[in-house]
Amino acid sequence: MLTIAAYVIGLALVVAVVFAVVWFVFGRGEDLPPLEKGTTLTRLPRAGITGDDVRALVFRQVTRGYQAQEVDWALEKLARELDDLRAVVHDLTVRAEEDEAAADTGPLPEVDPSRRR
Repeated sequence: MLTIAAYVIGLALVVAVVFAVVWFVFGRGEDLPPLEKGTTLTRLPRAGITGDDVRALVFRQVTRGYQAQEVDWALEKLARELDDLRAVVHDLTVRAEEDEAAADTGPLPEVDPSRRR
């Protein structure tokens, strides 16, 4: 009888230790409250979007995929950023071509070797 009691107490201690370890490692199993309506985890900086910003995008999932409004917002913001960057590249290209054309005065005049001192 004493052996059975020792096994039961030992088993209870093992279960308690395993439960405590799991509880500390994984938490108490509480669910986070739902996000308020209109709140999103999707974030992008106002300007200067980098590749890491795009890779870190998180969209709220709904029954059939992602929240369409969030994806549309992110794509519009990225499109505006690309348009701005392309406009800057175009302006710099035009300015470089104008500077190059202004600096180009034609071939250098040839110097008559007999006129050299």
